[in-house]
Amino acid sequence: MTAQGASLQNYNNQLVTFLEELKDQRNGLEEQIQATMREKSTLEKQIAALGENLARVNETLNKKIQARNEYDKTIQETEGAYMKILESSQTLLHVLKRESINLNKRISD
Repeated sequence: MTAQGASLQNYNNQLVTFLEELKDQRNGLEEQIQATMREKSTLEKQIAALGENLARVNETLNKKIQARNEYDKTIQETEGAYMKILESSQTLLHVLKRESINLNKRISD
């Protein structure tokens, strides 16, 4: 019986040892899980902050694009009006030259 008792004690000791090793491995894995969860939480906060930044940048960009479009419209309208002024000036110059020639002819005659 003593040999059987010794074998039983040996098995018991091995069982306890393996059980402790499993618990240690589980605890190590739990620490890794907690670290990964902290990293996940940090990343989620960064993503939220980046999302807010992106929304703010998009809003600013849209306002600037609208302002640019208004500049383009104003420039185009102003250039169009300026061209009409140039055409009118050219027409006025031709009329003045013609009238000047006619007046000079009348004075000479």
